[in-house]
Amino acid sequence: MTVKKDEGQRPTLQSIADLVGVSRTTVSNAYSRPDQLNPKLRERILQVADELGYCGPDPAARTLRSGHAGAVGVLLGESLAYAFTDPAAVRFLEGVGQVGDRAGIGLLLLPAPSRVGGGPRPGAVQAAVADGFLVYSMPDDAAAVRAVVARRLPTVAVDEPRLPGVPFVGIDDRAAARGVAEHLLGLGHRRFGVISFRLAADGYNGPAGPERQAAATYSITKARLDGYADALRAAGLRWEDVQVEERTPNSVAGGVDAARALLSHPRRPTAILATSDVLAIGAMRAAGEAGLPVPEAVSVAGFDDTPDAALVTPALTTVRQPLLDKGVVAGRLLLEPEPGNQAEEVLLPTQLAVRASTGPPP
Repeated sequence: MTVKKDEGQRPTLQSIADLVGVSRTTVSNAYSRPDQLNPKLRERILQVADELGYCGPDPAARTLRSGHAGAVGVLLGESLAYAFTDPAAVRFLEGVGQVGDRAGIGLLLLPAPSRVGGGPRPGAVQAAVADGFLVYSMPDDAAAVRAVVARRLPTVAVDEPRLPGVPFVGIDDRAAARGVAEHLLGLGHRRFGVISFRLAADGYNGPAGPERQAAATYSITKARLDGYADALRAAGLRWEDVQVEERTPNSVAGGVDAARALLSHPRRPTAILATSDVLAIGAMRAAGEAGLPVPEAVSVAGFDDTPDAALVTPALTTVRQPLLDKGVVAGRLLLEPEPGNQAEEVLLPTQLAVRASTGPPP
């Protein structure tokens, strides 16, 4: 028997049940508990549903009934494409995915690009069907972060910001940045330039003076710059005299552009500190274009120790942080919490990886 589809009426579980001659619960089980039904009966139910144009139970409604969405929302501080191309973000999400695979949980990516008006509106976060949230590298003043907190679902913050009552996973960015700056000072460098990723979510590109640094809403950026400043001041240098170039988004192209500005300065730096490996690799390219060999003419150091850091020529000196483990730890805190032992803050270790891109000043 062929079922006649009523074009003016949306098919429901009940309408399918009436045509097959079973209860609404039996039809529901055909989708959610197929092992509870006779295979022939389930086949008949699905056939009628298909002929009516029924695509299955509404996921949001099912979530409301079961209390579980089967997904974790990941609020990202950049565009969606960035999540699949930035090496640090890719490693972090890989770590989260490992935990999600074990728990049978999917990831719902909610990108929030660092520009005015960028990213999901708070309403998008409020409507997200998720069992909890990971807030990854977001500015302190982001409306989307406030919307996540308002949901009162299990939440873990990663890198930034720190949120009252919310578990945090990250590293001591300030101490790590100080360590790599001290390495260059120990080699004899006294003229520095700095390439930084975004200080605020306004899409700005250009020199970042003391006032802009002080007003930073991205706490990681400020912490890394503060770490560089700590080391230079301890060596008797004036941080205020150091040229800082800010670029958004974090990209090789941004590093190239920023390094060109630094290397064209009348008092050209002998060492460039970059707040990411991606920016540092861009700086190395710019130095090559200018005929300045690395490290003979200018030393370059990065931050993160992404896979490309050891593969470029010369290999990049950088701060190694456990990017994969950061995702694993954050995923476990959210999806595999230990009763009575919910850590409020987990700071993972870092290590200075000294390679061929740094040497004594010319």
